Amino acid sequence: MNIKLSNFFHIRYIPFAICILGAIASGIAIEMHERAWQLLILFGLLSAIGLYDIFQTKMSILRNYPVIGHIRFLLEYIRPEIRQYFIEGDNDQTPFSREQRTLVYSRSKAVPDSIPFGTTLDVMAPGYQWINQSLAPTKLPTHDFRVKIGGKDCKLPYNASIFNISAMSFGSLSANAILAMNLGAKKGGFAHDTGEGSISEYHRIHGGDLIWEIGSGYFGCRNSDGSFNGEKYQANALDPQVKMVEIKLSQGAKPGHGGILPGAKVTTEIAAARGVPEGVACISPASHSAFSNPIELLHFVKRLRDLSGGKPVGFKLCIGHPWEWFAIVKAMLETNIHPDFIVVDGSEGGTGASPVEFTNHVGTPLQEGLRLVHNTLVGVNLREHIKIGCSGKIISSFDMAVAFALGADWCNSARGFMFAVGCIQAQVCNTGFCPTGVTTQDPQRQKALVVPNKAERVFNFHNESLRALRELVEAAGLHHPGEIDAPHIVRRISKNEVSLLSILMPEMPAGLLLQDNFVINIPNLSRVYELYWHRAQADSFSALKTSI
Repeated sequence: MNIKLSNFFHIRYIPFAICILGAIASGIAIEMHERAWQLLILFGLLSAIGLYDIFQTKMSILRNYPVIGHIRFLLEYIRPEIRQYFIEGDNDQTPFSREQRTLVYSRSKAVPDSIPFGTTLDVMAPGYQWINQSLAPTKLPTHDFRVKIGGKDCKLPYNASIFNISAMSFGSLSANAILAMNLGAKKGGFAHDTGEGSISEYHRIHGGDLIWEIGSGYFGCRNSDGSFNGEKYQANALDPQVKMVEIKLSQGAKPGHGGILPGAKVTTEIAAARGVPEGVACISPASHSAFSNPIELLHFVKRLRDLSGGKPVGFKLCIGHPWEWFAIVKAMLETNIHPDFIVVDGSEGGTGASPVEFTNHVGTPLQEGLRLVHNTLVGVNLREHIKIGCSGKIISSFDMAVAFALGADWCNSARGFMFAVGCIQAQVCNTGFCPTGVTTQDPQRQKALVVPNKAERVFNFHNESLRALRELVEAAGLHHPGEIDAPHIVRRISKNEVSLLSILMPEMPAGLLLQDNFVINIPNLSRVYELYWHRAQADSFSALKTSI
């Protein structure tokens, strides 16, 4: 008779059996050795864990692999760290490569960021981009590049830096992270976007320039039912520290998706900043209640501008249905109300937490969204009246150069400034266990973030990034980043083919969309205008139905 040991005892139980035998042996050895009790505690604890594993009903791995099965969960837990420190290549973007993070760390510390021996990028790979240099380079006196934001109805235009801190709320970021960023912004003379969590006490302490973002929850300017409150808005908007007001229509990381901050996370400080009850769940609806169509949106823009005393007011969006964006532009033409600025957020943007499907598959990437917004405004002769900002994985000066080439007037960066204050891309932002104190409300964890030190790094990152941008502008023979245009950028299509960005993504002829029966006859200029412009309507976000 062939009897297998496995019929009675599976090999996978050996570690558990060793723990039991170790506990028994340690118990026997206590009388012979005074330190045997330490082993008894160890093996006894492991045996107890093994018994629990076998009888629990939630995890099949632990039932089949008592004790040793926990190693699997441990390795899974530290997988991001293992990948980051031991496996990840310099140019593996998950979502930011080691080379990108090192660049930020170097510039934030104001240490040399040059690299030896040559590029590590594959210059023959499709998608590789470069900027053409000039044989007559320029020499610029400063790298403090500015853009004036404020249209025809703006009484208090803002002379903004072309590189600013993107929207990140207090609550998503720790108090010390907010303090460091705002102090760095104050020192460097650039703007700090509050995020939709409104203006906290930590935004006010150092007095750095603020862009106040107002989301669908109207935090800082809301009634108890979540609707907009004009008096509360005006009280904040008139604060000299607030330089611009930004209506958040959608964000790139989770466009079309609202959010909720659980009541347990609504602390006294967060409640005070947002104007909500402490300890009560805080909801951001998926859409605004202050307007329901494009015309109402623009009247809301005008109302906010008037209540602020004439400060620049605009909106941020990630492009979705093109006819909705076209509808907003048609509403501008019909009402003669223009936002002072528009911030285009790419779908590659980040957030503290987002459903996987939204992060990966909802929203238009920055490149396409930015070009669409720029071209549409050119097509209706409004581009010179409205400034365009952008956000979405902006890290290096070359990232900024490409954004300018596609139509941006300035760039915002969120995760770049997070790296500057110490973020190591641990990707635990949604857990409260941030190892560097950047994205946690744990008072002990955030103590690790020393505000004066990190504020200096925020200043340095901004300063050194613009210094590098100046060198790019000089090498291209230009005088300001705003002169960078699509013909300056070259992109590899295949191993044997390259193309100018101006050919791949051409500019719309000025005023073309104002023609009744316009025709797109420019190669590579998207047919989206022909398909949806005439279906858009100023008084609705819905598209007109086409005739069959």
